[in-house]
Amino acid sequence: MKLLSFAVPCYNSQGYMRHCIDSLLEGGDDVEIIIVDDGSKDDTGKIADEYAEKYPGIVRVIHKENGGHGSGVNAGVHNATGLFFKVVDSDDWLDGAAYKKLLETIREHVAENTLPDLYICNYVYEHSVDNTQNVMGYTKQIPAGFFKWKDMKNFYFSHVLLMHSMVYNTQKLRENFVDLPEHTFYVDNIMAYVPLGYVEKPFYLDVDLYRYFIGRDGQSINIQTAMDRYKQQIRVMLRMATAFTSKELKAMPKGLRNYMFHDLHALMMTTLVFCCGRVSKERKADVKEMWKKIKAFDKKLYRKIKYGGFTFFAVILPWWLRSKLLMLGYNIVAKKEKLG
Repeated sequence: MKLLSFAVPCYNSQGYMRHCIDSLLEGGDDVEIIIVDDGSKDDTGKIADEYAEKYPGIVRVIHKENGGHGSGVNAGVHNATGLFFKVVDSDDWLDGAAYKKLLETIREHVAENTLPDLYICNYVYEHSVDNTQNVMGYTKQIPAGFFKWKDMKNFYFSHVLLMHSMVYNTQKLRENFVDLPEHTFYVDNIMAYVPLGYVEKPFYLDVDLYRYFIGRDGQSINIQTAMDRYKQQIRVMLRMATAFTSKELKAMPKGLRNYMFHDLHALMMTTLVFCCGRVSKERKADVKEMWKKIKAFDKKLYRKIKYGGFTFFAVILPWWLRSKLLMLGYNIVAKKEKLG
């Protein structure tokens, strides 16, 4: 049994995928690396096959028609054989020392028969422009080791758990996994939210594991690119907002419940930035329709998301003023975290 399965969704990734895969190979025979060639038009598939031929007991390749990042993640989840599962984007990589510590921890828990439902680790923004790093950790919110949700402190503003900080128990994930939407960016937010609602036994490993590369041209995190794709962000927001009713969220342990509401508010603010950053009748209509669908799903949750937290200020303002203030707020956060 492999300890850890990686899914590496790849689309036209020939220029950077080797760095990613080489970092994962440091896990040796304890891991499997599932490279998902998502209908690439360059040499991505050829490079993937080369790795599979060279490392037959570790690397597997899935060649499929293009379906987007979510489709690649879906393929990884359904084909993973390891005890734990993690997605690593093809332009990112893992830190060697932190990776080793994670595998050691998994081995210990296997030996003790105390496997968690989820490992939470830190991630690091790796900025290509000035070669600097920004560590996103959770020591102020989460106790190290196994912890109870009631012991988790509140998160604030844009600070959330990303898919990059999560290593799911494969069996637990599959029990509660619904395929991510295809041809849609930002589905990592769904992956970090929906399965989390079912986690009963979390473990925080305070290591800087995931290296999140920032600065590649056309990257989905770029604000101009994100505003172009605002409809996809709405699609993701709706999937998250309709994953649990207000009653189901309130039934969760206190710390988890508070975090889930926080995550919804944080992503809604991001969604409104992407939608309202430009002014058009179509965008106004799409935002109105989004709220209508959330309200139809659960009126209490609709009121909680729309009028709770900072979202309230974003929805009561005239659109032109909303646009200016949301972009100002985003730019402050982006400057702090050096987002492209």
